[in-house]
Amino acid sequence: MEDDDTTTIPTPMFSHRLGDGVVLVLRTAALTDAYHQLLVLNHERLARWEPWAVQPPTPEGTRSFLEAAGRSWLDGSELPVAIALLANGRWRLVGSVGLRVNAYARSGEIGYWIDGAHEGRRLVSTAVAAVLDEAFGTLGLERVTLHTEVGNERSRALARRLGFLEEGVLRQAIAFPDGRRDEVAYGLLAADWRNPAGRA
Repeated sequence: MEDDDTTTIPTPMFSHRLGDGVVLVLRTAALTDAYHQLLVLNHERLARWEPWAVQPPTPEGTRSFLEAAGRSWLDGSELPVAIALLANGRWRLVGSVGLRVNAYARSGEIGYWIDGAHEGRRLVSTAVAAVLDEAFGTLGLERVTLHTEVGNERSRALARRLGFLEEGVLRQAIAFPDGRRDEVAYGLLAADWRNPAGRA
């Protein structure tokens, strides 16, 4: 992955800096080629945990997905971002974070994934924390939820690290081709995020 040019993107016109050589960029159709290649590289790994990833990605499907994300960003119902890393003078996509927004309930649901070669570098936790800052700051949300497959220990550990509380297990809530699986639900309140000392 480190030497693969297929996930490179042009220098972003707008980005949110997370640290040296790491930024969040809007996840729109302009990223189609690089984002599609990132999905291809991680297809088998993502398919273990995500029903949407079971079918191999297609360029047309990826473009359609990113176009929809762009429209949702414009109408305020989603904050879709990709994680980009500067390597050898080029920006590469390495992951994704999305926040679906329910403005009426002042709540949201967050999801994320990272390229397998970049696991364990705290890139996702840093990116999700930045999105949560936006959720509980500018967007004025009061609650954010996170759902993941019960067996996805990496995702569950990240949720706990960021202060999410486990709120219950939804039995057979996720439909995979080979059967249904349990899903665990986590919740985080704005008051908890603003007061780190009060987080679990």
